Amino acid sequence: MSDIKLDFRAAGPTDLPAVHRLVESAYRGDSARAGWTHEADLIEGPRTSAEALQAIVDDPAQVLLLAFDGDRLAGCVQVSRVSGETSYFGMLTVDPRRQAGGLGRRIVAAAERLARERFGASRMELTVVSVRAELIAYYERRGYRRTGESRPFPVALDPPLALSVMEKALS
Repeated sequence: MSDIKLDFRAAGPTDLPAVHRLVESAYRGDSARAGWTHEADLIEGPRTSAEALQAIVDDPAQVLLLAFDGDRLAGCVQVSRVSGETSYFGMLTVDPRRQAGGLGRRIVAAAERLARERFGASRMELTVVSVRAELIAYYERRGYRRTGESRPFPVALDPPLALSVMEKALS
């Protein structure tokens, strides 16, 4: 699948319904279980909202980067300027039926490129649910390292979850 030509562009308002469906299908519910990166067994409720996606699109310090295979939305990622030379990426999404074929790796590389070129970043940061050992290992294979910092999960859960902070120097 890695020989597929992906085209990348920033999301606009008309893209958001399709992006919202893709994100929810990859992170939550039964459809997410088709992929390996879901949170369906850990977290209930929506991953994001149409309003949150619109706020990303409207914010000049953020980009919702879309990956297309032809005219089909294959994935997306949120890239944000944090401060100085640090950017953050999150909400990495690959269509659950197309995961484990190299698309995520290519979307991460595009996010890193965008952070360098648009925001002048020399460092990228991300957060991962701390109990997701396989996802932490995935990012470690991409050059990210755990900083030792932990942040609370943004929604109160029982039992509570934490986010592990990871970072990578961008070349």
